[in-house]
Amino acid sequence: MSPAVLGILCAVAALLLFSGNILLTKAAVARLSLNVGFVISVSVNVLFGAVAFGIESLARSAPMRWDAAAFALFLASGVFSTYFGRWFFFEAIARLGPSKASTFQISSPLFTALVAWLFLNEHLSAKVTAAMGAALYGLYLASVPAGALRRGPWGRSSATAGSASPPGPAGGVRAVLRSGLVLGLGSSMAYAVGNVLRGAAIHRWPEPILGALLGAVSGITLHFLFNREAKQLRAVLRSANRSGLLMYTVSGMLTMSAQMFTIASMSYIPVSITALITLCTPLLIFPISYLLFKGEERITARTLLGSAVALAAIAIIVLR
Repeated sequence: MSPAVLGILCAVAALLLFSGNILLTKAAVARLSLNVGFVISVSVNVLFGAVAFGIESLARSAPMRWDAAAFALFLASGVFSTYFGRWFFFEAIARLGPSKASTFQISSPLFTALVAWLFLNEHLSAKVTAAMGAALYGLYLASVPAGALRRGPWGRSSATAGSASPPGPAGGVRAVLRSGLVLGLGSSMAYAVGNVLRGAAIHRWPEPILGALLGAVSGITLHFLFNREAKQLRAVLRSANRSGLLMYTVSGMLTMSAQMFTIASMSYIPVSITALITLCTPLLIFPISYLLFKGEERITARTLLGSAVALAAIAIIVLR
């Protein structure tokens, strides 16, 4: 099996695991709040990753080679992806709404490609670059409802858009900061930087399981340091819904496994291609959710068109 095929298979495995986690979270959030669930999920990330790394260590035929630089890169990737990426994304949802916030997430592979080109010297052909653009546009059509972005600039109503800030450059800067644009771009960039840091680390040190564990450790450490709800977790867990706890525990196992496959994929194919494939969860989520949740998710002609465009573009990338 060629390295490229192996990398694509790892990315697809991560995509399936991420998609399963989204469906599970949709059911779990009705039983236990997402903020508490996130802490449970990331805590399980660390425990599950530690067990997986322990099993891998016992099965090694040779001692692990140490790389301090890659160790630091994996830790930093968790700071950007697990902590900053999530914080920016949820703040963007609060300011812009889920539809508009999702458009920034869709742009993350483009930022990943740019950062990887600048710092990892990854070059994509014109054909692959064009196919990536088409895939992202297809994901946009499939993920964002028609008219979701017409409500005024960046989440504010048209009536208040013109009076929110005083005129002049200073007022323009304040308007941009209040609009949520910085939050949306910050989320997309944080995930992109996290992906590139993982790619740089795995190229130096082929340790996907340990890399995923280190990222989870740094992310949850910051979360417990700066999140008030996390500090009250013990009291919350005593009265929490048991089925919700179980669902978020499984969610932690799914997301940790997905991170391991994502990092492994980056050692075989460009980081930006891995990021694009793992972002294609809407292509799986919409039809499965439609069947499981009895039509709660509407599948429109726009959804079908976007899915077809994205799938065709990804096929061009995979079969190049």
